[in-house]
Amino acid sequence: MRTLLLAFRNLFRNTRRTMAIVLTVGLGAGALFAFEGFIEGVLKDYRHNTIHAHYGNGQINTKGYRETVYQEPWKHWIKNPKQMKRYLKTIDGIEYIFPRVTFSALLSNGKVTANGQGQGIDARKEADFFYSLNVEEGRTLSTQKNGILLGKGLAEALGVKPGNKVTVMTKATDDKMSKVELIVTGIFHTGAVEFDSRIFRIQIAQAQSLLKTKSIESISLGLKTHDDWERISQEITDRYPRLDATPFNVLDAVYYQHSVDWLNAQFAIVQIIILSIVLLGIFNTISASILERKQEIGNFRANGESVFAIMKLIVSEGLILGLLGSGIGLALTYAMVMGFLNEGILMPAGPGLTKQFYIKFSFDQAMVISTMTLSTISAVVAATLAGIRVSKMPIAKALRSY
Repeated sequence: MRTLLLAFRNLFRNTRRTMAIVLTVGLGAGALFAFEGFIEGVLKDYRHNTIHAHYGNGQINTKGYRETVYQEPWKHWIKNPKQMKRYLKTIDGIEYIFPRVTFSALLSNGKVTANGQGQGIDARKEADFFYSLNVEEGRTLSTQKNGILLGKGLAEALGVKPGNKVTVMTKATDDKMSKVELIVTGIFHTGAVEFDSRIFRIQIAQAQSLLKTKSIESISLGLKTHDDWERISQEITDRYPRLDATPFNVLDAVYYQHSVDWLNAQFAIVQIIILSIVLLGIFNTISASILERKQEIGNFRANGESVFAIMKLIVSEGLILGLLGSGIGLALTYAMVMGFLNEGILMPAGPGLTKQFYIKFSFDQAMVISTMTLSTISAVVAATLAGIRVSKMPIAKALRSY
């Protein structure tokens, strides 16, 4: 404690030098902090859109259903949906339960016919949760019994607008063709070209009627927080061993997880480059400041102070400078980002997407700790290496230095 107090007092003997070091550490820590916040903002936005436009936090299917191609898939659907829903409502952490069926179909406006992938959904409940669909014309499917919500690309292929009629034709479970005439309620886009060009949504009751089944293919779940997924999925599979509970990142491995892995690898390289520049800058500034103090350290040695005592003082100064500089840098960076970039940064459309999007910086406690730790360690290492060089210098040589 005495060494820390002495080190703190010693820093203010040369205010100019101390401020230069604090500024260098602060700039480095702030740059790292801002970059980490931007990366987390990108990943969080991507994760949020995937959950609230496609899968929810995860999905329940019969065991092995997703990995197997069945000639008659409806024979492997969930047969007891009402019982399952009652059980799922008892699990803490589950806020939304979305039964679904998917099916291939032909859609026609009377003149043009197009292929589509249908999703039978509980539209009234899903309207509140899947709000990243971005309905740009008309309104979303909710309570409309005979409504159909079309992806933008599919609507353009059919040449239809909200209010137009569309006939949906598909093969039912009895091997006979089944069809129904529906009214377009709205047109949505997620920004993913492939998804928007083939997906349409109708009420689950209409889908089951078309397919002539009372079973459901899957149950998507909306959780209070995705951190609960491991616990909840384990509870479900323990109770129903014949079911699989799969998180959204596995369901969307090609577009979400692979993209996240690629982005993380790319960001890691950029982060290493920035970190190297920042740490070298901190190291250089602190080393130079200690080397300027050769005479001062020589006087300490001449007065009987040991190398160990001098090193303790120098390392303590590095520790204080690292904590002080990184703390100030993080505080100023956070204030500037929240003050001037609170609405986010407009980013161009990413690979496979068709729309621009805003990225907001996202910070958390772990980032604060990691950034301060890296900056402080850099300052301590710089002080230690420079201190060793100076403290072991012959006393006469140190006293002659200018």
